[in-house]
Amino acid sequence: MTTNETEAGAPFLAGAVDAGEFSLTTRDFESIAALVHAEAGILLQSNKMNLVYSRLAKRLRMLKLSSFKEYCALVADPDEHAERGAMIRALTTNVTRFFREPHHFEHLKASFLPALRASAMKGGRVRFWSAGCSSGQEPYSIALTLLSVFPDACSYDVKILATDIDENMIEKGQVGIFDRSTIADVPPDLRQRWFMPMERQGGAMQAGEELRTLVTFKKLNLIGTWPMKTRFDAIFCRNVVIYFDSETQTTLWSRIVPLLTPSGALYIGHSERVSGPAEKLLVSDGITTYRPQGWRRN
Repeated sequence: MTTNETEAGAPFLAGAVDAGEFSLTTRDFESIAALVHAEAGILLQSNKMNLVYSRLAKRLRMLKLSSFKEYCALVADPDEHAERGAMIRALTTNVTRFFREPHHFEHLKASFLPALRASAMKGGRVRFWSAGCSSGQEPYSIALTLLSVFPDACSYDVKILATDIDENMIEKGQVGIFDRSTIADVPPDLRQRWFMPMERQGGAMQAGEELRTLVTFKKLNLIGTWPMKTRFDAIFCRNVVIYFDSETQTTLWSRIVPLLTPSGALYIGHSERVSGPAEKLLVSDGITTYRPQGWRRN
């Protein structure tokens, strides 16, 4: 996710969370969990009742509601798209950093960026997808890796699509401002060349115009309709599907794998695996890195 992450756990248990201000019953929790699953494919199980309480109690206060029962009735209203979105954002944790799982970026750089550069310079299209991009560190890491071998990539038909279900994360990615501790994960040479210091912001830096030009941020629910009609040379879908149930995971992989070019690469999270029919369409090319069947190393 780069990661749009929420936490999963054990099967549903009876009980309630009663912290004095509001009472969260098992029925309330199951209603919320069912909505989150239907809206975003995320599996929220009963050992997260305390998490649900602490995250959503803030929404109840803001909306001046007196009970979780009222809140459940509100988000169950078909017209309450905005509050269901706010609920999902409140219950997800965006965990990401620049160059997370660095072996993927090393593979991207060494294995086929030179060939993609050559293709682009001859007029070819080069496309990447960061699915579950959170606040932008993953797609910007892809862009930085690309620029390290192809510094004039912006002059060619090269684009990185970055999608996430959380529109707040999309907005942060588009702005591309990162604080001192976050930007420290970017190698100094890349940081100096492709970021701009933000005066009076305590060491924060903003992705430069050329870097931001390479990345297009869009809101996308992975279990919804996908507007993309092109294939991708590399797809990063990392630390996202582990928070879906097995059926949703299988469906998602079956949709993602056909979007790879014949020589493309799929990068997944370290604790994930491709399941279902899509598994037979891929061959391993490194740690949690896959290429389409029929691909052969040059």
